[in-house]
Amino acid sequence: MRFGILGETRAWHGGGEVPLGGPARRALLALLLVRPGEVVSTDRLAEEIDPAGTRSAHSLQSQVSRLRAALGEGAAIERAGTGYRIVVDPEDVDASRFERLAAEGRSALAGADAGRAVVLLREALELWRGPALADLPESETAQAAAVRLEEHRLGALEDRIEAGLRLGEHRAAVPELRELVGRHPLRERLAGLLMRALFAEGGQAEALVMFEETRRHLADELGADPSAELTALHRELLSTDPEPTPAAPPAQLTSFVGRVEEVAEVAEMLRVARLVTLIGPGGVGKTRLSVEAAGLVHGGVAADQVCFVELAPLRDGAGLPQALLAALGLRENGLRMDGGATTPVDRLIAALSDQVLLLVLDNCEHIVDEVAGLAARLLATCPRLRVLATSREPLGIIGENLFQVRPLDDDAAVRLFTERAAAVRRGFTADPGTVRRICAALDDLPLAIELAAARSRTLDIDDLAGRLDDLLGVAARGNRTADERHRTLRSVVAWSWDLLSASEQRAAQRFTVFVAGATAESASRVCGIDGETLESLADKSLLEVAGGRYRMLETIRAYGAERLDAAGEGDSVRRSHARRLLELVRTADPHLRRAEQLEWLPVVATEHGDLLAALRWAVREPEVKTAFELFAAAFNYLWIRGATASVAPLATELLTAVGEAVPDGLGEEYAACVLLAASAPGDTGGQVWQRHRAVAGKALGAAWPGDRRGRYPVTLLLWMMRNAGGPDAQGAYDLVSSQRDCPEPWARAAAHYVSGFGHLGQGDPAAAEDAFGRALEGFRSLGDRWGVGVALDTLADLAGARGDRTRAVALTDEALVLTGRLGALEDSADLLVNRGDHLAADDPAAARTDYAKAAALARRAGNSTYLAAAQRGLGDIALEEGDLAEAERLYTEALERIDPHWIKSLGPRVRTLTGLGRVATVRSRHAEARERYRQAAEVAGTVGAPVAEVLRMLGLPESVVESVLKA
Repeated sequence: MRFGILGETRAWHGGGEVPLGGPARRALLALLLVRPGEVVSTDRLAEEIDPAGTRSAHSLQSQVSRLRAALGEGAAIERAGTGYRIVVDPEDVDASRFERLAAEGRSALAGADAGRAVVLLREALELWRGPALADLPESETAQAAAVRLEEHRLGALEDRIEAGLRLGEHRAAVPELRELVGRHPLRERLAGLLMRALFAEGGQAEALVMFEETRRHLADELGADPSAELTALHRELLSTDPEPTPAAPPAQLTSFVGRVEEVAEVAEMLRVARLVTLIGPGGVGKTRLSVEAAGLVHGGVAADQVCFVELAPLRDGAGLPQALLAALGLRENGLRMDGGATTPVDRLIAALSDQVLLLVLDNCEHIVDEVAGLAARLLATCPRLRVLATSREPLGIIGENLFQVRPLDDDAAVRLFTERAAAVRRGFTADPGTVRRICAALDDLPLAIELAAARSRTLDIDDLAGRLDDLLGVAARGNRTADERHRTLRSVVAWSWDLLSASEQRAAQRFTVFVAGATAESASRVCGIDGETLESLADKSLLEVAGGRYRMLETIRAYGAERLDAAGEGDSVRRSHARRLLELVRTADPHLRRAEQLEWLPVVATEHGDLLAALRWAVREPEVKTAFELFAAAFNYLWIRGATASVAPLATELLTAVGEAVPDGLGEEYAACVLLAASAPGDTGGQVWQRHRAVAGKALGAAWPGDRRGRYPVTLLLWMMRNAGGPDAQGAYDLVSSQRDCPEPWARAAAHYVSGFGHLGQGDPAAAEDAFGRALEGFRSLGDRWGVGVALDTLADLAGARGDRTRAVALTDEALVLTGRLGALEDSADLLVNRGDHLAADDPAAARTDYAKAAALARRAGNSTYLAAAQRGLGDIALEEGDLAEAERLYTEALERIDPHWIKSLGPRVRTLTGLGRVATVRSRHAEARERYRQAAEVAGTVGAPVAEVLRMLGLPESVVESVLKA
């Protein structure tokens, strides 16, 4: 049963009202309910119910009995001593419940929870149905309680209005407050609330009049002055701007380059989402993107106004609410009459509750927890507010939409550098390729590009490009007016670095040994970094993550590498990195000679940059054993991918340091290193080859005696191909061909392949074809596409030599499919030249296309021999078309590029020399023609086979064969 005394006395039970009877019984019940459970004496009950004293004790007892009957089992009225009491739960009496709710509402208000306070206080005030204890107008006890309850009611009403004002409900409060102030002109808190509400509505003058009227009432009625609180509010009204203007986004002094699509995308996100966070590393352009996106949003459906808050100057999160108030143009303490209980957060909520505003919070990363908490609260209480944040890590709250800000694309980066350089150096022009190289080295970060472009005032573009090995130095001077952390690239990275914990800094500086990124497993093995730390570094934009790999921007890596060396950990972590790469290439090597090579090639290719870094460290440390082992284990991969030239300088550097003394147990590795060094273009490779080939050949022979396997069989085949035509050709041939009974199946297939050339030298093409066929079968059984392609190419040459050009083209096509799958650029270039040779007689246009494609691939691979072969083919086409000048130019360039020691160079050298002889013949330079033919015969004779047979195998016209033989 529930009871009500806030109005007429009433009772309810089971959803319906209980009939209580006449006024005497209602008065009796009200007196008992003033303090539920307390005993009220019979004398007082009788006196309060009938002040005239006409009721007897018997009459009171009769009313009690009737009231008991009316209440039934809903409540018990007990006789206690000389009086009565009603046994009910205070919560079942509206007055008691009102006082509890009002107290909880006031407590919530004091605790800065205005939203909860409003709910509690409204529920409390809704219990009132009229004047308290209305059925006891002449009772002293009842009237004293009624006065107390009415005072509490008015206080609760003030609290509810105060909470509403904190939530921005000032417009609705003004009419109610006017009425209340009219009824209670001496109540200063009501006057203060009305002044605040009027001011918030732009009525500063009315608020000042309200103060003056209250001051006059107090003086006239009480002879008193306004309280200190009301006086302070009056002073604040006089000194505060009634219409604060939010801080606008900073005006930009430079053009906005690129990112047109990104601006539109962020603006669209803000139209449908209320919290968007731009994340990315320092200097990537988050702030500028936020300014441009806010400009699109401003004035649209999403926001009437934009307020830009720069958070970088804050040392910690304690001053965050105050910073937002200042940006909004509001005073920290606001206009209040609560003795200072209103917090800056409440002030923000009150100011933003009904505004259609975009709040831009720039640079949140150093106080991200505090920003997240405040943003969540504002968005929950201000339904028309939108927030655009910029941070190097997400805020991590529900409803957050992330937009990853990436570096500029190639064109935009070049355009930005060019524009900024032109601004500091009149008439600035530069090769776009050089500018692109500078921008790429700076990770295409806008800030880094702008800082580097500023150096163009005193440095030529080539000087600037030459300093790219010192990325932090290139961008070491900046805008004096910029925030300190944005003045240099070093300060940009240092800002992010200093926000990391000690363990995160240690992990980040160790991660810098990875040039091309790393998987979580590699990072753990090399650096001791756990997955949680990796994810934390990625969240804080120190690492990027894609496809299961983590990567660090070069600008950050340069800074971290300095820290790694400063910590004294450089050598140990780089040694661990090199050993990890050695483990990888050792594991991959046997797979690269079998069917699973397509799966393993991309695995190693992904680590190519780190392989080079590991080699560089091992060579220069020097860690001689690790360096030789890395070269040998990676040899097959480097050869298939046509990347030998990328390591040739390092191989040469290692051999120069070691000399001709082969380290113990590393003979095979030494030979692999010599082969790699010899692949260097020009005279460098040839000089290394001449100096080290004898020692290396002897060491390789010891590693592969024929009856037991060595470690790296591909080295064998490439050793023979490199020695063709040289003084050690026979020895190399014998070494490889002797592996026909070797336990290593790849070496056996290679032995068959090499023996085929021996049969050719003996003038037995049938036996040669059989040997090459056996090699093909061996490579096919292993699933080695590279070996199969090499064998198919040689069989195609034999088919072409006997005039079966159709079969020659078909075999070459099959080989090209395989090398294409492998991404073997050099071999694909070689095969395209060969196919062009097979097609030239019947379809010169198709042959020209193949030669041109081959030249492009050879340039990509950096292989001068195959580029020379393609130029020779184009020279043949030019000669047939009668363009002698173009033919001679192409032949001459080809002859300068050909490596004379490589087996694959023999055919191009012979054909190039005969081509020059033919040009000289047409131009009647007969002595020169004879010399070129003589040189061609000399090269052809190095194979050991009759010169005529070699020339015919190369597909030369019979007239040319005769000219060569005659010379």
